[in-house]
Amino acid sequence: MKIKRLNGLKGTISVPGDKSISHRSIMLGSIAEGTTEVHNFLQGADCLSSIACFRQMGIDIENNGDIVRIHGQGLHGLKRPENTLDTGNSGTTTRLMSGILAGQNFDCTINGDISIQSRPMRRIMTPLSLMGASIESIRSNDCAPLKITGQKLHGIHYDSPVSSAQVKSAILLAGLYADGETSVTEPVLSRNHTELMLGACGGDVHSQGTTATLRPVKRLESQKIIVPGDISSAAYFMAAGLIVPDSEIYIENVGINPTRDGMVKVCQAMGGNISLENVRDVCGEPVADMVVRHSSLHGTVVEGDIIPTLIDELPIIAVMAAFAEGQTIIRDAAELKVKESDRIAVMAENLSAMGVDITPTADGMIVNGGGAPHGARIQSHLDHRIAMSFAVAALASDGETEIIGSDCVNISYPTFYQDLFKLAE
Repeated sequence: MKIKRLNGLKGTISVPGDKSISHRSIMLGSIAEGTTEVHNFLQGADCLSSIACFRQMGIDIENNGDIVRIHGQGLHGLKRPENTLDTGNSGTTTRLMSGILAGQNFDCTINGDISIQSRPMRRIMTPLSLMGASIESIRSNDCAPLKITGQKLHGIHYDSPVSSAQVKSAILLAGLYADGETSVTEPVLSRNHTELMLGACGGDVHSQGTTATLRPVKRLESQKIIVPGDISSAAYFMAAGLIVPDSEIYIENVGINPTRDGMVKVCQAMGGNISLENVRDVCGEPVADMVVRHSSLHGTVVEGDIIPTLIDELPIIAVMAAFAEGQTIIRDAAELKVKESDRIAVMAENLSAMGVDITPTADGMIVNGGGAPHGARIQSHLDHRIAMSFAVAALASDGETEIIGSDCVNISYPTFYQDLFKLAE
């Protein structure tokens, strides 16, 4: 994919459904009773991996594009898969599904692509084992493939060393099969889509501070779910609207859950002209329309409690920092090293190739903006968020940028390039 500078991005756009919520709709719909109907489901490769895995376990899932219907079989209705459950590139599928499988009456194996086979699974293996689960790394390297032998589980209280919605969700989902109360305390509150959806399905779950507590119930109930637009996908259009001259973009139906809205706060802290309109509640999730206009950005510091609310948006924030005046510091984000790529190293590599003054650190990066980024040959490392971030950077850079492995955007946003270039027409 080759991209050149553009001016004047204008128009209205709707981004695909939230990836986190789409994943959870499949999982909870499968173990609920009755038919769960999901609107605006994200048809990205990661979420399709979740569908494929639960189909292997006997769940009838109708995928009609925008509407997905999951014919749930109840908490104990999953069947032993005949083959290895392939989670593709999806860490969410791998970790959350492990929590559900830990309490089943069968054994199975989970595996994924090369990226999944290098991502840390000890963070879920430890708490699930404390609950009585039998979960092992087949290659003894704390990564997939994982062998899970279903066991009777007991409730625990777990103090998580990391703020991770995937870790928290795996524990809570295992707690559905435990003999007592299960709770998780995080250093900082991570995204809470699992808790909200469990509550809507009839689960007994409540949160206080950074602790989520679940008591097992006999059944979960099916529901109708309208998935809001993914703020992690909207982030690229927010950034594009801010850094590309003479731009004004209207982004419809974006989820602004307070555990996910850090991108909005950082954009505004950098001087970005972003306003939220028509704020409303849709199926328990706050949603708004966004108006984004080109702005003169300045540096800021991104750290502390806000990091879990924008961990996936940090690559595009680094891109905005390259076009801002002054210095931007990102810290407390060591989690970036264990995403689909080492995003600290990859952002430093690629922004440096564009002539940006960037220094990687142990837990983030320092970007000195104010220069004039130029086109370069960008290695995506098959990381969808890297590819999308540099597509946006290319729109405001001198010359031509080539993104190697650009098709990896299919993981979360198959129509990304079409939607982006539509705004230039």
